[in-house]
Amino acid sequence: MATINPYLNFDGNAEAAFNFYKSVFGGEFITFQLLKNAPDGDKLSVEEQNRVMHVSLPISEGFVLMGSDIVPSMG
Repeated sequence: MATINPYLNFDGNAEAAFNFYKSVFGGEFITFQLLKNAPDGDKLSVEEQNRVMHVSLPISEGFVLMGSDIVPSMG
């Protein structure tokens, strides 16, 4: 079976968006990682540390919605 895995980028609101998607579609996050938990994450500003590095949410069979926040200091 084929799978579709769209990847969405946000400017600081990925967590809110994915919590909304979770409330609509149900399910549990497969992955939810913040930038502060990444290697060298402590070198980012506090605001950037609280951005989403990666999140994935299965919303139906064969369909996983994924996303992250952009990191302004990285261009």
